[in-house]
Amino acid sequence: MLGKKFLGLNKKDTRFLLIVIALTLLTPILLQPFAEGTELAQFNGGYPDLMQKIAIFGIFAVGFNILFGLTGYLSFGHAAFLGVGSYAAVWMMKLLTMNVIPAILLSMVVSGLFAAAIGFVSLRRSGIYFSILTLAFAQMSYKMAYSVLTPLTNGETGLQLSLDDPRVLDRAIEGSSLPVTNIFGLAMNASHKVEVLGRVFTFNVGYYFCAVIAVIAFYVAIRLFRSPFGMMLRAVKSNQQRMTYTGLDPKPYTLAAFVISGMYAGLAGGLLAAMDPLAGADRMLWTASGEVVIMTILGGAGTLMGPVLGAGVIKYLENIFSKINESVLHSWFHWLPDGIEDVVIWVFARFTGEGWHLTLGVTFMLVVTFLPGGLVEGLKRLSKRITQGKTKRDKYDDPDPEHRPDPGKRVAGE
Repeated sequence: MLGKKFLGLNKKDTRFLLIVIALTLLTPILLQPFAEGTELAQFNGGYPDLMQKIAIFGIFAVGFNILFGLTGYLSFGHAAFLGVGSYAAVWMMKLLTMNVIPAILLSMVVSGLFAAAIGFVSLRRSGIYFSILTLAFAQMSYKMAYSVLTPLTNGETGLQLSLDDPRVLDRAIEGSSLPVTNIFGLAMNASHKVEVLGRVFTFNVGYYFCAVIAVIAFYVAIRLFRSPFGMMLRAVKSNQQRMTYTGLDPKPYTLAAFVISGMYAGLAGGLLAAMDPLAGADRMLWTASGEVVIMTILGGAGTLMGPVLGAGVIKYLENIFSKINESVLHSWFHWLPDGIEDVVIWVFARFTGEGWHLTLGVTFMLVVTFLPGGLVEGLKRLSKRITQGKTKRDKYDDPDPEHRPDPGKRVAGE
């Protein structure tokens, strides 16, 4: 199978996709390395809420990377499409059915149309002007959802389900409690737990549904990256003026990339609503747009796996480090003398709990400073060091394509 094209992918990309699928399927095991009851169990992340967020925000970041990583257009307003997708999904659940498939499809369509309208205006400018325009549109969307369009968004309370919702296709289902989201009758919150060697592994329906969607979205991203369309987007990023001189108009390509990226964001918003049927204006805040930018840069902009790694790291830090309070720190450092224990706990408390953003900031600073290519560059360096080992290499093993002069030599008469 690997010797030929598989689903339109070459041998290398097929192997890469299979590795991604394997890691996705094994996430409940990989994120649960420590036995329950131990001090290190605090760092386990194999619970449904975190795994779902990693998959969903991985989709969000992959879609953003199609715009930013390929075309170089930095959007500060992608959270608007995330919020629109969530609102569309919840409305579908209120009016039609709790089956998440129609909700997700509607979220992608509505977000795509919204992205086409915003992109048509914003893409008339480039650089920082484009970024500010997208930020302005996102903030306007937030304000409208928060206070102007309250009949559609329910304002600051957020759009929620209620017992008197029509739900035309689910009308036969009656009860005193709100129905749960499902996929053809299989509840999203259904889980199966397995205990092995003191570790409790949770296999959740909602996570695996998000994981399947994430793998499909990742596959589509690979095809886009390798397609002639992807090459045109790289040409836009490389030199848009030169591209124009060849007779090619970059606007249709950038608008298509913007719409596709917006649909990815809408898909992520729809999945958020599918896991928790609530849509609020806070998902449109500029901080949410900034978060996906950080995810992409942290992982490696322009790479396939980078945005997923960035989303995983940020969501892990958010969910794990924010739960570490002073009582947990006291249980870790109780063996220290009282005075030293208080100082150590005070220092660590700045980076945990409500101060987990400081940990994120330090991590981002270190990666940008020492790994400009993101975490993917770090993995490549590590892989290269492992494969090469400590074998002494000759300078001719790595020829210089730019033919720079050896600084140790001098030209006569210099």
